[in-house]
Parts: sequence; structure tokens; C-alpha cells
Amino acid sequence: MEIIRNGSQPSVTGPTEYFTGKVRIDSPFKGIGGANVSGGIVTFEPGARSAWHTHPLGQILIVTAGKGWTQCEGGPIVEINAGDIICCPSNHRHWHGATPTTAMTHIAVQEAKDGKVVEWMEKVTDEEYLVGPTP
Repeated sequence: MEIIRNGSQPSVTGPTEYFTGKVRIDSPFKGIGGANVSGGIVTFEPGARSAWHTHPLGQILIVTAGKGWTQCEGGPIVEINAGDIICCPSNHRHWHGATPTTAMTHIAVQEAKDGKVVEWMEKVTDEEYLVGPTP
């Protein structure tokens, strides 16, 4: 058993090539004993968001604080809140982040296929993002 103690790993800034705005990644983890799972706790400050991306074996997001938005390609922007769980299918193009006024934190969990957990694409433009959720 491995225990990763809270605060034992430094926070890192989400790379600007994959994120817009201020994003912090805490407690990254990987499975042990040959498991291909990995994840981390990601905090998006207001207005921050990921670029469009896919995961070869899908992704699970567990929103732990705040309010955010997510969108699958071709669909509407959807509001997500603390306590929500988002299951994104394999190879499904999507993005997620905070609302313009509220930060959002989620735990992201994904599995590697052939050593790869994510395929990053272009950034979500301000015009795409500011459409906001459909009422």
C-alpha cells in the first residue's frame, strides 16, 4: 500500500499550452503494481479551462468544490457542481473548467492505453467558452 500524504507533493501550474487561465494541479497519482490508472486534483480559477482533448479509455471527473462548465463536441455547455460525477467516454472530444465567476475543483481519473492518457488539441476560444450553458 502506498499513501500519498496531503501536502507531500508540490502544486504545479497547468501548462499554458493545454489550459487557459490559472489552473493548479495537486496530488498527482498513478496506480501501482501494473495498474494503468492516473489522476490528480485540478483547480480552475474563474474563467480557466482546459483545451479540447480526448482520452483513449475515457475519463471520470468528480467535482469536489465550486461550479464549472463542460462540453462535449457538438453538444451544449453544461454546468457542473460540487458532488457531480462526469463520465466521459473513450476518444470523446471535450473540455472542462470553471465558470467566468466561480472556481471549480475536480478529481480527474483516467487510464492509459499504450502509455498515453490524453490527446491534447486546440484551446477553447473565448467565443466558444462565453456561450455558457443552455438554460
